[in-house]
Amino acid sequence: MCKLCKMPLKGEIVGNIIAVIFDFDDTLAPDTTTGLLKKLGVDIGQFWESVQQRVDLDWDPVPAYLFGMIELSHASRGPRITADVLQEWAREAPLFNGAGTIFNRIKKHAGKISQDIAVEFYCISSGIGDVIRNTKIARHFRDIWSCEFHFDRDGSISYPKKIISFTDKTRYIFQISKGIVGEEYRGQPFVVNKKVSPGRVRIPFDQMIVVGDGLTDVPCFSLVRDKGGIAIGVYDRRREHRWGAAWEFIEEGRVSNLVSADYGAKSDLSNSLFMAVEGMAKRIALKNKTYQG
Repeated sequence: MCKLCKMPLKGEIVGNIIAVIFDFDDTLAPDTTTGLLKKLGVDIGQFWESVQQRVDLDWDPVPAYLFGMIELSHASRGPRITADVLQEWAREAPLFNGAGTIFNRIKKHAGKISQDIAVEFYCISSGIGDVIRNTKIARHFRDIWSCEFHFDRDGSISYPKKIISFTDKTRYIFQISKGIVGEEYRGQPFVVNKKVSPGRVRIPFDQMIVVGDGLTDVPCFSLVRDKGGIAIGVYDRRREHRWGAAWEFIEEGRVSNLVSADYGAKSDLSNSLFMAVEGMAKRIALKNKTYQG
């Protein structure tokens, strides 16, 4: 689509697209911020304790951790954090099992239902964009929205120029629905407010699947589930201290399913994604009379 769904792209059928929307840290990969700071020799416990102290003083958690990184980079004995440092870490940051292949496997599975159905992948994260965009799986995303740093003249991070947290994430759900994605919409923060008629919505909410792990994902979970989509909560089985918080997603009805962050073949998470995509694809194909089953 181009310019607010006014004209379909060649070969595209509006309404035949399924969007799978991922968080990144602790969803597709172990927390990349903690991993980076460990690599730089930072005392992780002390860092996150200082972040919590700011939160206790009424800081939002996301700018609290971004500010903490800026402080580190400008400290006399701290590690200098530059775009090169972030990008170098991205190339070696580990992913959860199967995360590198899940995208093509999902597309292949949808294709068994109907060749007219497209699956697109998006990332909406409170993590660091210079890391996410340089990982080995970044190429699979139609668009990525994340926190961004401004860099000073010496190349060090100096200010958070974009912060994405909690309900901020839902803005990008609306952009996906309206087709406001890609480089052409960079630097146009108000375009999301443009009204799009129901007949020109590129991806309906009930054709969206949101996958996330934390409290910043709850507004997206709620928005998509309330409108007929699917929310899948994941947890890192190695971080037992967070299992209780993850289970609350189920108890409070925040997610459709809760599984460990393992994307390997025949894993519970892979099966959940396949079933979710299959259900949506069949519904679309039956409506269009293109179901191959």
